[in-house]
Amino acid sequence: MNALAILHIAKKQLGLDDNTWRDLLERETGKRSSKDMSDGERGRVLDVLKSQGFKPASRSSRKGLEGKYAGKLQALWIAGWNLGLMRENGADAALLAFVKRQTGIDHTRFLRYHDDATKAIEALKAWLARDGGVDWSESRFLPEWTQTNGYRIAKAQQRMISAFGPGAIFELHKMLGDNGFDNAATITDTGWIDVMNKMGAMIRSRKGSV
Repeated sequence: MNALAILHIAKKQLGLDDNTWRDLLERETGKRSSKDMSDGERGRVLDVLKSQGFKPASRSSRKGLEGKYAGKLQALWIAGWNLGLMRENGADAALLAFVKRQTGIDHTRFLRYHDDATKAIEALKAWLARDGGVDWSESRFLPEWTQTNGYRIAKAQQRMISAFGPGAIFELHKMLGDNGFDNAATITDTGWIDVMNKMGAMIRSRKGSV
């Protein structure tokens, strides 16, 4: 696979919109199109994308972690990455080390009991609340869609981006539309993943969390 194709895979994997993508290209090479770049310039951009979490596919790539609770743990771990709290995009080894510290269990495939899984899940949620500003509180007076993990994490990302200043707020509005979260009630779980990935790319670029 050539370098140009790999760059576009990286763009999609990191959830970069067109404006964020072209701004990154221009910042690194002075050009706003990867088609106009030399091989050396494409390599330089690829290095930056790898530092932001892009992981090129390889024949030896591992499958996702196994186990009854692996999906939920990985989703929370990637939320931490999208909040700019870590340097790696959901690295399996780091997550497994975290689970080991919380439960004493070596791998998610051995995490079979609810009580053990809860220790790791609640520890992750506490970290996202403390360092990422995620509000996990529940209220029967609020709409049900505001109690979803996707909304809560994206809302924390929105507050984080707003704190970066007017330029970041403008960029966020371009990405989400002028109404911002006004249409949040209609966003599906898959839609929230797309929103979180896009905002995560903005947060990492602003914080230099590479």
